[in-house]
Amino acid sequence: MDEKITIIEGPPPTFDVVDDGWALGLNEGPFLYDLALTHVRTFNGPSLVERCYRAWKKKEPIYLHYRNDVGLEETALIMAARSVETPEGQVLLLWTRHKPEDIEIEIDIEYDDGDDDEEDEEDF
Repeated sequence: MDEKITIIEGPPPTFDVVDDGWALGLNEGPFLYDLALTHVRTFNGPSLVERCYRAWKKKEPIYLHYRNDVGLEETALIMAARSVETPEGQVLLLWTRHKPEDIEIEIDIEYDDGDDDEEDEEDF
């Protein structure tokens, strides 16, 4: 049976695409996957990280189990884990692997209407 960390309550996790050099090394293999980082509030971060380490030591996968925005159950393979203490409590940082089509990417495009250029031309 696969090991898993289950999100029991709260909103679905948000996944931010990772482009850090060290994290991209986790993705080596014959198939193309995207790596994402999610932050999960927890009461027992160090013990959850220890659970991940035990699974990896036995060369077994461990998954993040959660409900998506629609309420359907989903899983994501956990590639790395870290627990951090914040003023609001413990947060579990999970680097997870996803198929490229499973990741939604938000693109922030700033539109320059050219008003600044017109003001600069008047100064000359």
